[in-house]
Amino acid sequence: MKSMPHSELRRRSALLERAQGRIVGIGRIDESSVLDAYRRWAPVYDHTFGLVAREGRRHAVEVLNQREGRVLEVGVGTGLSLPDYEKHLEVVGIDLSPEMLEKARERVAEKDLEHVTGLHEMDASDLKFPDSSFDSVVAMFVMTVVPEPEAVMRELSRVTKPGGEVMLVNHFSQTEGVRGWVERRMAPFADRIGWRSVFDVDRVMVCDDLELVERKALRPFGLFTMMRFAKRDGEAQRTIAAE
Repeated sequence: MKSMPHSELRRRSALLERAQGRIVGIGRIDESSVLDAYRRWAPVYDHTFGLVAREGRRHAVEVLNQREGRVLEVGVGTGLSLPDYEKHLEVVGIDLSPEMLEKARERVAEKDLEHVTGLHEMDASDLKFPDSSFDSVVAMFVMTVVPEPEAVMRELSRVTKPGGEVMLVNHFSQTEGVRGWVERRMAPFADRIGWRSVFDVDRVMVCDDLELVERKALRPFGLFTMMRFAKRDGEAQRTIAAE
């Protein structure tokens, strides 16, 4: 068998993302790659990935509609979810892509969505909101896109009120089967397609003040997973730290 050139070995090694010796992701993404990818996606997003993700998005909003107060949607994109929120909620959205946000603002204006009080261009790993600003924070189809998902999780937790909820809807990779094989083959092209196909769930389990209370596979075909985290109040967090 012909051996792989050293240059190719180095390139593949550079694509691996590790934590405590384990491979937790393949395919590096930087902010410019994200912006370039979503600049290309913006004109067709609603009719491509938006359709694939529709069921997961609707299920997440149905759950959030049972809550009260202020909601932050991180990675609001073209605003596909915004009309589905009940009017008793105050909804704020952020996204890194100005092209996506332009479409979201058009949607808000066309549908007269008065419960949407802000749409901001913002980096999810550096949110410009004070601590404990929101009752619920949701990030749908975001974690495989951002360069530093661990930093984003910490920001989601920071801006959530004690007793509030952080919700993720995301793709997490498989290691076996046809799907796992396809994900590994797609992984080196993460910077071109704008998201990682190989992404380990441990990358979002980084906040001691967030307790996982529900994990559920969503349609279609269980491609996406909903994870709900409850943010512990300050007293509970101090008790855990003392232990």
